[in-house]
Amino acid sequence: MAATPQAPVADLAALGRSLDGAGEVREAGPRDAVDGVPATAVAGPTSIEAVAAVVREATTQGLVTVPRGAGTALDWGAPPERVDLLLDLTGLNRLVEHEAGDLVVVTEAGLPLRELQERVAGAGQELVADAPPERVSAGSTVGGLLATAPSGPRRLQRLAVRDLVLGATVVLADGTVASSGGKVVKNVAGYDLAKLMTGALGTLGVVVRAAFRLHPVRPARAVVLRTGPLEDVAALAREVVASQLAPAAVEIDRPAGSDEATVAVLLEGTDDAVAARAEETSGLIGGRVADLPAWWGRLPGGDLLAKATATLTGVADLLRAAREAEQAHGAAVALRGTAAGVLHAGVTAPEHDAVASVLSRLRAAAPSPRDGTVTVLVAPPELRAGLDVWGPVGGLELMRGIKERLDPGRNFSPGRFVGGI
Repeated sequence: MAATPQAPVADLAALGRSLDGAGEVREAGPRDAVDGVPATAVAGPTSIEAVAAVVREATTQGLVTVPRGAGTALDWGAPPERVDLLLDLTGLNRLVEHEAGDLVVVTEAGLPLRELQERVAGAGQELVADAPPERVSAGSTVGGLLATAPSGPRRLQRLAVRDLVLGATVVLADGTVASSGGKVVKNVAGYDLAKLMTGALGTLGVVVRAAFRLHPVRPARAVVLRTGPLEDVAALAREVVASQLAPAAVEIDRPAGSDEATVAVLLEGTDDAVAARAEETSGLIGGRVADLPAWWGRLPGGDLLAKATATLTGVADLLRAAREAEQAHGAAVALRGTAAGVLHAGVTAPEHDAVASVLSRLRAAAPSPRDGTVTVLVAPPELRAGLDVWGPVGGLELMRGIKERLDPGRNFSPGRFVGGI
């Protein structure tokens, strides 16, 4: 086996000079690591120009740069091959523009999502991204939202993060500041950078600014709950999704070890309309109007966290596969997410082989990129070792081509994304 190339020695003084007073560079400390891989140095630029300059200097030195916001999802994906420079973006925390009349907001990448929501709420608006509340409360940023593209409950009606981002300004590995989409200065022909960067875990470039579509806050909401056998709940959830009730979200929660699941239907709108639709929903699923459940939008617990996608009819197969995996392998598999087919699985198993077997069963229920996939998001090293964390991936060669085009030297977060990208 070939030896791993030795990392170059970072010239911290040169990195510091590149910032030209707009930020600082320091040696990394014990907390400056990405999924267990320690960093050598940390740069904290405070302007887009400083980000471009320090990235350019890092690439010139042959360093690997990994962007970081609040650090709430640095263990998502795979560990990077190394971290020579940790790029702390929390100094880019300005809300650049809020055009309330056009339902558009432009913000720098280091702005915390919680602060963004508070700022636009004054105009009766919100960014319907629904990042996990535990990440939001820990300070998750706009850049982190784009890098990880979490799937929240209300994507059923308002679509996913990649559909809400209108444009982005990105620093490429050579220090070029490029933009695409709405609210941009310089476009990059042939690439929708905002879409490419969404979910790429910082492997293609550094998002420094983004524009988002906002939605008006709806004045009323109601939640209808129904708990029952797995097959029944899956069927009822499909029925609600396909109905004319226009639910804002239809979530399923199946606790580990349970033969039952709960479907929670969120309805939003005006007072009278919501009340009428809640009554109709209750009749349709045999449920009851209740408060939003405590588990709403939260990721399930477990030693390993996986994202499972499926067709609308395939959700029942995933629920069944989770229960069968528990019974066959002595594991605990909690499953939670949207009835439209994007769920998260929290897996705890007595041994490594059992984890691999659980993943195999879940993947058999979501067998292809077209019909569904199962991807490991978070796992401790002892469980991740030897696992196929990505499963079948469609368009991998295209992804590798984009990586080669935007980051030919593999200077951004190499190894964090699918196929070692």
